[in-house]
Amino acid sequence: MRLGVVILAAGMGKRMRSALPKVLHPLAGRPLLSYVLDAADRLGSVKTVVVYGHGGEQVPTALPDRACDWVEQPERLGTGHAVQQAMPLLQEIDRILVLYGDVPLVDPGTLGRLVEASRDCPLGILTAELGDPTGYGRILRDSATGRILRSVEHRDASPEELSVREVNTGFLVAERARLQGWLDRLTNDNAQGEYYLTDVIGLAVADGEAVASVQAPTIEEVSGINDRVQLAALERYFQRRVAEDLMRGGVTLADPARVDIRGALETGQDVTIDVNLVVEGHVTLGDGVRIGPNCLIRDSVIGEGVEILANSVIEGAQIGPGARVGPFARLRPEARLEADTHIGNFVEIKKSRVGVGSKVNHLTYVGDTEIGSGVNVGAGTITCNYDGANKFKTVIGDGAFIGSNTALVAPVTVGAGATIGAGSVITRDAPPEQLTLARGRQISVPGWERPRKQPKT
Repeated sequence: MRLGVVILAAGMGKRMRSALPKVLHPLAGRPLLSYVLDAADRLGSVKTVVVYGHGGEQVPTALPDRACDWVEQPERLGTGHAVQQAMPLLQEIDRILVLYGDVPLVDPGTLGRLVEASRDCPLGILTAELGDPTGYGRILRDSATGRILRSVEHRDASPEELSVREVNTGFLVAERARLQGWLDRLTNDNAQGEYYLTDVIGLAVADGEAVASVQAPTIEEVSGINDRVQLAALERYFQRRVAEDLMRGGVTLADPARVDIRGALETGQDVTIDVNLVVEGHVTLGDGVRIGPNCLIRDSVIGEGVEILANSVIEGAQIGPGARVGPFARLRPEARLEADTHIGNFVEIKKSRVGVGSKVNHLTYVGDTEIGSGVNVGAGTITCNYDGANKFKTVIGDGAFIGSNTALVAPVTVGAGATIGAGSVITRDAPPEQLTLARGRQISVPGWERPRKQPKT
């Protein structure tokens, strides 16, 4: 069976009150539509067609690397009309599954059950049972046999029909040829004046066909997003589910409600995470890592036994085992810390390697630098790596000691075992095993007075 997928992503999303198309709003750091495309890929779709409309080319432009076809619905005349736009691209497909770009958490396993349950029927639909079905289309069944008769939209339903709690999620799978015939017969004789895809259910029944159905196990996986309140609620559900997976994998979370994973997090055993961690991109935490409160970690690898103290930002870094970082530290892309290093408060490391056991503990900027092992970098040190047009490298040898408030003007090399006196501005290479000083001569001026403010008249 050649399965094709149509993803409806043309809606304006008026209630989002945003210039950004609704399907591009982020859930856990990724566009809603990307989750639905992932589901189609996992189902083994031979061809996936995304129907877009509102926002024009913003939607395909935002996801340029996805293996799908894009087709525009220039006039938004309803879901049935939207599927019609995709049909010419699906002529070689046996069965078509319709998904929604603003329903991101639908489980591929649930969709697989729907496809399997409808193998012997020309049409299958996904339903859900809701305590409060307000706003959803209702599934109407024959009271004697339980056979599905049709779906009625909430705004078109009678008071008796509104009492039904089984709702139509809109997800359906159908034989391509039969679906084409039903789409051709749709009318817009309804309160919205639109061509409803859900009307194909009644058309199938009128043709004497049985309609298969599968019920979604959770309402969250078929919940659509229409406003920012619903988006926030689904974000919290998603994050809670991720937090539970982390805890089952051996991670201690101080508060599972205050961790946000906006990418992929791999963890070893006995990892401890305090509140308000944000993870972006791909992050790996080794065994025994401890992370303090209010940290951001993006695209980084952190070795075993590392401690990240409060309010630290780590981006594109590699941190060796036993290192300690923070509080209030920033590691920028291509920062590499070897084992047992210490990076302290208000220290920024960028595109630099810090060797085994070296310490950069206070108020320091290190950029484009190679620091050897056993080095101590004093408070207030900066590597002056940029002349306004070009970047230059600083090299600090093993065992060097850099005094406080030193400026190392790159390109420059500090030899192994060298000592740089506090307050120095080093513009030439400092030899190994020697003390190097570069200070202006200190003078005192007798009789000098500090300027004073004149009294107001």
